[in-house]
Amino acid sequence: MALLPLLLAACCSLLFTIASPARDITSTACASQISDFPHRNSSGLHLTLHHPQSPCSPAPLPSDLPFSTVLTHDDARVAHLASRLAATDNNNNAPSSRARRPTSLQNKKQAADSLASVPLMPGMSIGVGNYVTQLGLGTPATTYAMVVDTGSSLTWLQCSPCLVSCHRQAGTLYDPSASSTYASVPCSASQCGELQAATLNPSACSASNVCVYQASYGDSSFSVGYLSKDTVSFGSTRFPDFYYGCGQDNEGLFGRSAGLIGLARNKLSLLSQLAPALGGDAFSYCLPTSASTGYLSIGSSYSPGQYSYTPMASSSLDASLYFVGLSGMSVAGAPLAVSPSEYSSLPTIIDSGTVITRLPTAVYTALSKAVAAAMSGTQRAPAYSILDTCFDGQASQLRVPAVAMAFAGGASLKLATRNVLIDVDDSTTCLAFAPTDSTAIIGNTQQQTFSVVYDVAQSRIGFAAGGCS
Repeated sequence: MALLPLLLAACCSLLFTIASPARDITSTACASQISDFPHRNSSGLHLTLHHPQSPCSPAPLPSDLPFSTVLTHDDARVAHLASRLAATDNNNNAPSSRARRPTSLQNKKQAADSLASVPLMPGMSIGVGNYVTQLGLGTPATTYAMVVDTGSSLTWLQCSPCLVSCHRQAGTLYDPSASSTYASVPCSASQCGELQAATLNPSACSASNVCVYQASYGDSSFSVGYLSKDTVSFGSTRFPDFYYGCGQDNEGLFGRSAGLIGLARNKLSLLSQLAPALGGDAFSYCLPTSASTGYLSIGSSYSPGQYSYTPMASSSLDASLYFVGLSGMSVAGAPLAVSPSEYSSLPTIIDSGTVITRLPTAVYTALSKAVAAAMSGTQRAPAYSILDTCFDGQASQLRVPAVAMAFAGGASLKLATRNVLIDVDDSTTCLAFAPTDSTAIIGNTQQQTFSVVYDVAQSRIGFAAGGCS
């Protein structure tokens, strides 16, 4: 079925566009990693996960991308997550709906003559700090490189004929007219009504009664298009009637990916849609470094004894995000010099797409002082962007104190050097934490190489060391 012409264009400006050529994956190591992707067995669905700057990624970011750009977009993501929770809390615990409805879809000639404006709420940045995997769509199936995001619900990808705008991606656009199992979703479908909760933007209805989604992100990136359904596949495993966004106007910092896989707690997320077929509402991952390979597994069968667990904290601020309770931190075995109440002074979420962990200001200040004191023999370097505790040299060459993070229920993360410091250029490394007075976030630098399980069915999150290959 061919897509209807799309009138919608966006008011948000394009902040940054990646136009570097795709890197060929030619090494034996990378070829081996790709051959392992994906498979399903009795324990669930298993996908290979790539660091956004890995040379083995099917949609790598430019190798010369300045780390300051990564931090700028990371800050945009964090700012939106904070405003998203604040807007919910100030509006009787309901998602914000400041955006008015976009105008109806009309024909392509009218779209070319007078583009309508789509007022999009600010959202969160994706494509810089997010990890990449692959998914198949359609019948016959075509494989696409997708970023993975625990802070988003709706899965979407760029669709032909892409009437307004598409960012450059690795591989060809998805062509719904070439799939025998594609169908657009009418405005009367319940899934159309669920878009408000999934994207925090209102849905719209085309002149031909097709449901229109709009997903927006904090750095002015956005995707607008048709809510659709088709068969999604991972290797030889196929799942019919998967609901997703078929993007006709997609602009922003998405790297060379085709789109996004949403893993948040929402009926339209990939997790919720696949859970019944996979026998459980859970997923796990190991976020790799740029020199390793990780995984994403969907399904409730995992080895529970290897994890230490913390409850998913209850919060009325946002039902789709994963809240946890941070209860303490230590440096070189000594607890931080801060009141225990400071750890719970802000809501705390765990997020796969935030690079730098944000801590309540008092906790961060104590951590910064303790790490600096333990590294007193190391030459200090000037602050770098949002990072203010920096040192001369590379993290792997320095003596770095052990840092541990404790969570409610007894779970803990015993951080290695790579989880404590992050190299910002060839001669400078910085503490991979920053202060916040709004929402605390456990970011992906601290999660790297740990196995993390999100057991939604049992409302708990588990951590285990040594998860990546």
